[in-house]
Amino acid sequence: MNTSTSIGSRSTNPTIAVLGFKRQLVYHLHFWAFVAVAPLVIVQWQHHHFLLSALLILFAVNALLVIGLLRFRDTYFLKGRLFPLLAVVCAAYSTAINGHAGLYWAYPAASALFFLLPLREAVASNIVFVSVMAVVSFVKFPEADFWRITFSLGLTCLFSMIFAWLVGKLQNELTRLATTDPLTGCLNRSQLADVLNSQIQMQERYGRVSSLVLLDLDYFKMINDQWGHLAGDKVLKEMTLRLRKRLRESDQLFRIGGEEFMIVLPETSTQEGNLLALQLLTSISARPFLDDIKVTASASVAEVSKGETWSVWLNRADQALYDAKSRGRNQVVSAARQPAPENQTPDESATPVAS
Repeated sequence: MNTSTSIGSRSTNPTIAVLGFKRQLVYHLHFWAFVAVAPLVIVQWQHHHFLLSALLILFAVNALLVIGLLRFRDTYFLKGRLFPLLAVVCAAYSTAINGHAGLYWAYPAASALFFLLPLREAVASNIVFVSVMAVVSFVKFPEADFWRITFSLGLTCLFSMIFAWLVGKLQNELTRLATTDPLTGCLNRSQLADVLNSQIQMQERYGRVSSLVLLDLDYFKMINDQWGHLAGDKVLKEMTLRLRKRLRESDQLFRIGGEEFMIVLPETSTQEGNLLALQLLTSISARPFLDDIKVTASASVAEVSKGETWSVWLNRADQALYDAKSRGRNQVVSAARQPAPENQTPDESATPVAS
């Protein structure tokens, strides 16, 4: 039942991992865009295309700023919104003065937008991009080339959009699978440390109170042994539904063990958490599961204390849950906020649940 031991070291948050991959993608796209564009500045200058050289310099400087700020400040310069503007202007002007030699750069630029901007912004930017390139192509090339360029660039944008959309859906689904328990739909331990740390920060910065509730079903192994694991799974699912009915939208429900759950309660004191825990235990024992399976649970409540880490906070709650079990189960024990002085009884209160 030792929750803090089972969790071990802090797990990587899948959401943060996805953001890390996006950061690397942005970094590498701007890096290779700089590598490709920097030599063109000299080439265009040698051809006396000074305005295009200046635009390409702006493009390269923007890429360097994005790379530098991502690397040293961990910020995305202007959220990447200079890239589409400079890409449209550079590609259109280069096509106007260089013909097909400038047109070729429009295709990678259009595709890159879907990996640098949110999907809606990328779609809007590419609609403008294709429209501008269509106008330039209509003026610069024969009509047959105009249609080929417009449709090929449009199809490139469409295929890139579909790919980026599917990748985004895949990322969201993988994040959901990595952060939730597949049986109950509760959050799993991958985000536990981050959620608890966020509550600790709120307490340290603004003095906000928050509590957590640990809840463990009593004698759950007997249910699996007597009725089978399928029945046990159904009990866990139904219990999760009963818990959710009593929780607020801001509360977060975790499954951190086989039959052990944790509830993070922002803006909740020990007394308020104790009252909620009693209501939860009552809702579990009030009526049987699957018609004839009677279940009770034990719970602990721990309010965050100033200066403690998430593991210490969780360990206090875990110790109080152990006390609730040892005192006869089907009750709530409130954890002491601070260690008790010598020769003084610890400030823990047990509240039994009426059967």
